[in-house]
Amino acid sequence: MAFDETGKIWFNGELVDWKDAQIHVLSHVVHYGSSVFEGIRCYDTENGPAVFRLKDHMKRLEDSAKVYRMDIPYTRNELCEAVKDTININNIRSCYIRPVVFRGYKELGVYPMNCPIETVIAVWAWGQYLGEDALEQGIDVCTSSWRKMAPDTMPNLAKAGSNYMNSQLAKIEATTNGYKESIMLNYEGTVGEGTGENIFFVEDGELYTPDIGSSVLKGITRNTIITIAEDLGYKVREETIPRERLYTADEVFFSGTAAELSPIRSIDKIQIGKGKRGPVTKEIQDSLFDIVNNKVEDKYGWLDFI
Repeated sequence: MAFDETGKIWFNGELVDWKDAQIHVLSHVVHYGSSVFEGIRCYDTENGPAVFRLKDHMKRLEDSAKVYRMDIPYTRNELCEAVKDTININNIRSCYIRPVVFRGYKELGVYPMNCPIETVIAVWAWGQYLGEDALEQGIDVCTSSWRKMAPDTMPNLAKAGSNYMNSQLAKIEATTNGYKESIMLNYEGTVGEGTGENIFFVEDGELYTPDIGSSVLKGITRNTIITIAEDLGYKVREETIPRERLYTADEVFFSGTAAELSPIRSIDKIQIGKGKRGPVTKEIQDSLFDIVNNKVEDKYGWLDFI
């Protein structure tokens, strides 16, 4: 994935040239990881570009900022309009969208409250996060030796940049050992999530996913999958999941804005099901892509057209 640096970035209310969107090296975020962010997709549908669940993502951005006592100086509607303006000025129809709110430059020290709040929105073309074949063929993953943070150490429900130092360790470990991705256990040793994805598995025609108390992000795509699956007639259970239960599942898949819905064909070199995308995964995946590409009625009101 390479950036097109000829475009514009929304920076504190102004659309600036890509290379002018800079911060000071002594900004608080550089030293202490004080940022919250979102990942959003815009799809090029037959009826024009449409951002998927834009308001829901901005609500989560506000919630993450609230946990860290960061007062975003823009309303939710202003941020949603800023996303659309940024897509328009970059003349892009299908893209990944990255809003990020962080503490900027004024003073250093762990106490952050005197540093200004900066708000940035960037967009760029980004295909399949886990590879072009991942959506159909599935991926090989491992269980990471790095665990998710315990709930009384870091707030996992906040989508904060600092949390992803934990994810980076697991991602590097997986890649170094020849895997596409990692599954991270939580502080109790039960299943948490991937380094940037929630996880589901299918057993006897029912879907299972770790509950919110399992040190996972409250994923927008996770909620989307649950909604679609239940509408298709599947029972979805949110509960504590022991690691070994994934090995014997009929199907396993990741969900996330970047990963979309990516099947898992093996875990720790143990084949899952038939070692390829299963029928339940495909049915939900097809329904998801029909919705985001506006091939069916948007009965959930999830699409914001540009």
